[in-house]
Amino acid sequence: QVQLLESGGGLGQAGGSLKLSCTASGRIFHINAMSWYRQAPGKQRELVARIFTGGLIDYLESVRDRFTISRDNAQNTVYLQMNNLESEDTAVYYCNAQVMTTPYPPANNYWGQGTQVTVSS
Repeated sequence: QVQLLESGGGLGQAGGSLKLSCTASGRIFHINAMSWYRQAPGKQRELVARIFTGGLIDYLESVRDRFTISRDNAQNTVYLQMNNLESEDTAVYYCNAQVMTTPYPPANNYWGQGTQVTVSS
C-alpha cells in the first residue's frame, strides 16, 4: 500500500557530511510523522530523528547538534542532513513513516529498506 524509497548514504569521512532522503508513495491520506532510525552491528535499532506534520521535532541526544531533519509535506519526503560525522554514526539508516491510508485512524508504520552509512576516521 505504501512504499518508502530511500536515497543518499554511502561512505563519509569523519567530520564530513552526508544527506539522506526518503519519499513515501502509494495509498496515502495523511502522514503523521516521518522518522529516521539506525541500527549498528550488534546493537538495537534506535530513533535518530523524528518530525511531525506540525513541525515538532525529536532528536537522539548524540546527534542533536550535528543532524537536521526536515520534511516536504507536499512531496511526502523527509531529509536527514548529517554534519560533523563521527565513526559512531556508522549504521544502516531506516526511514519510517506513520501513515493514515484512509481518513480514519489508526496510522500504520511503514519502513524503508535501509541505507548503509559508513564513516571512516
